[in-house]
Amino acid sequence: MIRKSLLIGLAGILASGFMTGASAEDKPVGITGSLMSVEVMHNGAAVTIERNADNQNTVNPSFALTSRPCPPFCIQPMSLAPGVETIGEVEMLGYLDAMSKGDDSIMVIDSRTPDWAERGMIPGAVNLPWTKLNTGKGADPISIGEIFTDMFGAEEFDGLWKFGGAKTLVLYCNGMWCGQSPTNIKSLLDFGYPADKIKWYRGGMQNWENLGLTTVKP
Repeated sequence: MIRKSLLIGLAGILASGFMTGASAEDKPVGITGSLMSVEVMHNGAAVTIERNADNQNTVNPSFALTSRPCPPFCIQPMSLAPGVETIGEVEMLGYLDAMSKGDDSIMVIDSRTPDWAERGMIPGAVNLPWTKLNTGKGADPISIGEIFTDMFGAEEFDGLWKFGGAKTLVLYCNGMWCGQSPTNIKSLLDFGYPADKIKWYRGGMQNWENLGLTTVKP
């Protein structure tokens, strides 16, 4: 009877060891069932966007807080404005992939202030802080106009803006609790930018980091 108990106990220990070994082995971490990575260009260099392959990896501490004070860190709605499409990570990767393959009609914009962008941003994005389009924060009409023409591809004609050749702008910030990209989008709409040429990645860096996706420095 004692021998039988010892054998059962030994079997349990061995089984436990095998299970521990199996769970310790990292399993593949794809982006989707058929997509492992996407190569994009960032500041003239190729960057591979993929998920962290360590199955025990945890979120960046910068995005671990659950209860930031509101205001200003209030939960944003899913639909920001009529005509502005809210997108997720797979759609964001699609825009980044198209850009890297030569589609210059798209621009991905990190709307955060530089101190946040320095902590890591989405590869292929351009940092355009929300203050640069906000007259209430000191942005002047001439500087805003230069951003529209030089960066966005809009045209000014007799004091009016023409957006036929303007880029599709894909904006993000720190996630569903961040008001920086929503403020940029509202400013764009106020200046007449077409809503159908504005996309909003609501999840932002919060979701990007939670999914272990690649980040880069500005």
